[in-house]
Amino acid sequence: MNSHLLFPQIGKVIASTGSRSFPRMLHELIRTQLAVDALQIRQLQLACEAHLQERSRSAANDAIDARELTWPGEVLYDQGSQQPATARPAHAPEQARVDANRAQMHLSSRRDGYRYVISLYRAQPCASFNPQENTFLLDFSSLLLPMVEQHISALQPASAAAKPTSPETPKAQGLESLHQRFVERLEQCDLTLSNRELEVCVGLLAGRTVPELAEQLRLKANTVESYLKRAAIKLGISGRHSLLRWMYGSDDATAPCSLLGLV
Repeated sequence: MNSHLLFPQIGKVIASTGSRSFPRMLHELIRTQLAVDALQIRQLQLACEAHLQERSRSAANDAIDARELTWPGEVLYDQGSQQPATARPAHAPEQARVDANRAQMHLSSRRDGYRYVISLYRAQPCASFNPQENTFLLDFSSLLLPMVEQHISALQPASAAAKPTSPETPKAQGLESLHQRFVERLEQCDLTLSNRELEVCVGLLAGRTVPELAEQLRLKANTVESYLKRAAIKLGISGRHSLLRWMYGSDDATAPCSLLGLV
């Protein structure tokens, strides 16, 4: 797997968090690895209080309690597909692995009393997900599901009074959101980067290359690499391909960087 091709696409997904283009970017990311005709993301509220503190990104074989849909799913259909995928009734239990007709795949995680679901569909029932694809998607879900959680959280109404908005483009808003999440991650780890180191890290996470960052920041490419090396030392990572793992790293889940070649 070519991480140099995959990493910019991941950056585009992260940068589109909270925007209308997020489902499309997520769909395109998945399609770089395997064919998927339709994609749906949803947030479901768990009725059982026992689930409130439980979190799982293993896409285990338990059923989804979908009795209360708190956020409408975003559905994206491939333009070349003549038939939209048939959605299951909201009250029907969806398995976290492969649907009975094997042309559907449901990946899920639980956090803070909600279940986040990525449903993947193929238009032709005979185009089933094979065992290798099932295994790949279950591993890939530990990268995809945290991004969906972040996206849906960004869409939730703010508890504080809304700030005056400026006519920023969705791309600029996505970069600002990515910058803010990166700063929050630094604060969680009690780490500090210089402004230049921060700009380089956020730029790389957004999918920009070193030459593009050098042009944007009006620096030489080797200077950008130097800032990256300094940041990597402070973050305890090996380089730019480990940034994604650090960004979404936690005590109970880590992005599958070995799978993606991001090590």
